[in-house]
Amino acid sequence: LRPLPPSESPSEMSCKRSIKYRGFILFLTFLFYTAYHLSRKPISIVKSQLHRNCSTVLQPTDLNITNNATWCDWAPFDQDNYQTLFGVLDNCFLVAYAFGMFFSGIFGERLPLRYYLSFGMLMSGLFTCLFGLGFYWNIHSLGYYGFIQVMNGLMQTTGWPAVVACVGNWFGKGKRGFIMGVWNSHTSVGNILGSLIAGAFVSSAWGMSFIVPGLIIASTGILCFFFLVESQFLFTRETLTQSLIRLNYTSEQESVETEQDSAHVDQTVNGAICTESTDLVEEHVEAISFCGALSIPGVVEFSLCLLFAKLVSYTFLYWLPLYISNVAHFEAKEAGDMSTLFDVGGIVGGIMAGLVSDYTGGRASTCCVMLLAAAPMLFLYNYIGQRSLGTTIGMLLLCGGLVNGPYALITTAVSADLGTHESLRGNSRALSTVTAIIDGTGSIGAALGPLLAGVISPTGWNNVFYMLISADVLACLFLTRLVYKEVQGWCGCGPRMRG
Repeated sequence: LRPLPPSESPSEMSCKRSIKYRGFILFLTFLFYTAYHLSRKPISIVKSQLHRNCSTVLQPTDLNITNNATWCDWAPFDQDNYQTLFGVLDNCFLVAYAFGMFFSGIFGERLPLRYYLSFGMLMSGLFTCLFGLGFYWNIHSLGYYGFIQVMNGLMQTTGWPAVVACVGNWFGKGKRGFIMGVWNSHTSVGNILGSLIAGAFVSSAWGMSFIVPGLIIASTGILCFFFLVESQFLFTRETLTQSLIRLNYTSEQESVETEQDSAHVDQTVNGAICTESTDLVEEHVEAISFCGALSIPGVVEFSLCLLFAKLVSYTFLYWLPLYISNVAHFEAKEAGDMSTLFDVGGIVGGIMAGLVSDYTGGRASTCCVMLLAAAPMLFLYNYIGQRSLGTTIGMLLLCGGLVNGPYALITTAVSADLGTHESLRGNSRALSTVTAIIDGTGSIGAALGPLLAGVISPTGWNNVFYMLISADVLACLFLTRLVYKEVQGWCGCGPRMRG
C-alpha cells in the first residue's frame, strides 16, 4: 500500500470516492434498466410484421399461394382475430410480470442485489432470444410464444425493485426527484433503442429483432456481476477499513480522527463542502413484512394511482406502433421509428416532474396536474394527431411527457421516499418491498391496458382512447387525499413535507 498523501485526510478521500461511486452506480443502474426495457420493446414493433396487409406486398413467383389475403402473415397471427392473439401474448408477459413483482421485492430484500440482478438479466436475455429463434426454427405455435412471454415476464421482475433499491441506498432525499427523474429516462431510452434495433431487422428477419436485444441484456448481466456495489453501507465500510489500514503507516492520532469521522462525514472536496450523514444501517435489521409496507402512509394511494397511470403508458408501449401503422398507413419500420417520439417526450416529462416536485414538495400534486392535462391531450391526439407530420410529432411528444411524467415520478422518487419513510425508523431494508408493491400494483394496470386495447380496438380506435382517458381521470381520483394534505401544507394548515 502506498503511503497516504499528507494533503488528504481519510475523510476527504472517502468523500471523493463516494462521489465517484455515486456517479458510477447511477450510470450502471441506468444501463441495466435500459437493457430491461430495450428487450421488452421488440414485440410491439414486430406485431405489424406478423400480420400485414398482404395485398400491398410483392408476391414471390416461386411461392405457392393459397390465400392472397394472408400469405405473408406469420401463423397463427394470420387469422381475423390477430389483435386478440396479440393481446394474449402481451398479457402472458404482463400478468406474469405483475404476479412476480409482488414476490420479487421480498426476494430482493433478502438476497444480494448483485447476484439477483445478474441472474435476472441473463435469464431475460435467454427467453428474449428464444422468442426470436422461433423465426429460424419455423415455430407457429401460440403456446410456445405464450410460454416464452410468461417466463420472460417473471425474469423481468428482478429488475425494478433491485435498481431502485440500489439508487435509493446511494442517494438522499434532497434532490431525489430531479436525480431520479433524469435517471428514470432509462425507460424511454430503452424503448427508443429497442424500437430502433427491432426496426432495423423487422422487415428482413424479425427473429433478429429479439435476438440482438436478448444478447444485449445478457451482456449487461455479466457487467452487473463484476461491477455493481449495491449499497453505500458496503462501500463506506470498505473505505473506512482501508483508511484505518493506511493510517497505521502515519500516526495513531489520525486513526482516532478517522474513527470519529466515520459517524458523520463533513468534508471539503475541491473547495466545495461535502456534508453527508452516512446513516449506516446495521445489516441485522430485519426486512419489513408485506403488510408492514402496506401500512406506510401513501403506499396504497400511489399504488392504485400507478395502476391506472401504467395502464395508459403500457397501452402506448405495446399498441402505439400498430395504431400508427393502421391509422397513418406507415410501414412497420416507419411506425416503430415514429413511436419513439412518445418516449422522447417521456424523458422530458419525467425530468420536469422530478424538478417540479422537488421545488414544491408536492409529489402527489405534480402527478395529479400532469394526469389531468394528459386526458384532453389524448383526445386531441386521436382526432387531429394524424392530420400532418408536424402535428403528429408535436402531439406524440406532448402526450409522451404528460403520460410518462407521473408514471416515472411514482416508480422512482415516490417509491424511494416511501421506502425510506420516517415511520420506518431507519430501516432501509423496506425499500425494495415498497417499490415492488407499488410497481406490482401498477403492473396489474400494465396487463389490463394492452388486454383491453386488444378487445376494444376491433370496435374502433376511438373507444381505445376513451378507455385511456378514463384511466387517467381515475388515477387522479386516488391522489385526492394526498393532494389535499399537500395543499394544506402550502397554506400553512399543516406540515409541509418534501420528498
